[in-house]
Amino acid sequence: MKVLVIQPKIGMGDMVIYLPYIHAISKKYQKPVSILVKENSRASQLLAEDKHIKEIIKLDRTNDNSGSHDGLSGFLKLSGDLKLKKFDKVFIFNSSLRYLLISKIAGIKNISQYPLFRKKDNIVTSAKIFTENELGEIVSTQPELIVNDNKVNEAKQKFSNEFKHICLGISASGPTKRWDIKNFIKLCIKINAKTPSKFYLAAGKNDNGLINQFLNSELSNNCISFKDLKISETLPIIKNCNLYIGNDTGWLHISSALDVKCLALFMDSPVQAYGKYSKNINLIVPEGETEETTTHNTLGADKISFEKVFDETIKLLS
Repeated sequence: MKVLVIQPKIGMGDMVIYLPYIHAISKKYQKPVSILVKENSRASQLLAEDKHIKEIIKLDRTNDNSGSHDGLSGFLKLSGDLKLKKFDKVFIFNSSLRYLLISKIAGIKNISQYPLFRKKDNIVTSAKIFTENELGEIVSTQPELIVNDNKVNEAKQKFSNEFKHICLGISASGPTKRWDIKNFIKLCIKINAKTPSKFYLAAGKNDNGLINQFLNSELSNNCISFKDLKISETLPIIKNCNLYIGNDTGWLHISSALDVKCLALFMDSPVQAYGKYSKNINLIVPEGETEETTTHNTLGADKISFEKVFDETIKLLS
């Protein structure tokens, strides 16, 4: 049986969050599955070593409707492309009528999908309930990113035992979800004074300004930037880190899926959806807020307690 999983959300974080359910489907059918995902999910790099994945099919949809799968012509193209692959079964992690019709036109006889036209809700709860109902078994919410052991060991050889190794998630999908870079620099200076540390700057080329502030600080000799590395090249490095500290960003979810302890700063995104699914994620929310009240439009970046972040960091490092 050829199985397809459609996961149309954007971003690395969402890709990681859906992994337990994709893995569960693969294990249930005892064979790797194909996945239809967007390019910016970085699935091709995140899942390069994942034996549960047979094929990654690019879903080319864009905000300006210029993608090859946008509009009516894109609808027909995607239907035709999937029909050629002769899938027997599809799991659709989305409530859109579009993907249901695409699957039908593609000739897929066995279709499982979220209830149509459902309003947005908790991403993890929705995926868990859907998968468990379809497979008839309990599915853990804990994701696992699979990395080649040899690559992990090669990266480890470059890690000095004289230092703690900390992955810093200084980037974010928007400015309201990002703790001020000056706070991160001040934090790292204070950490380094207490326990010598190396800091791995988890950010891309679009975050040059943030990266340069670190590299121009007194911490420059203790910093390694991920800017010029592929996502796949960062995974063995992160896997060897003692801790992740940072914003709610894709790097947080990657770190948690690599079984790294994480200290996540939530200030303008829903904790209940993105912060509670993994045993590796420890949380800090804005002063005056709770895990339940910290969500979209909390706008609490200026209310994250510096001392609380430092104290929790030292506790997790020890």
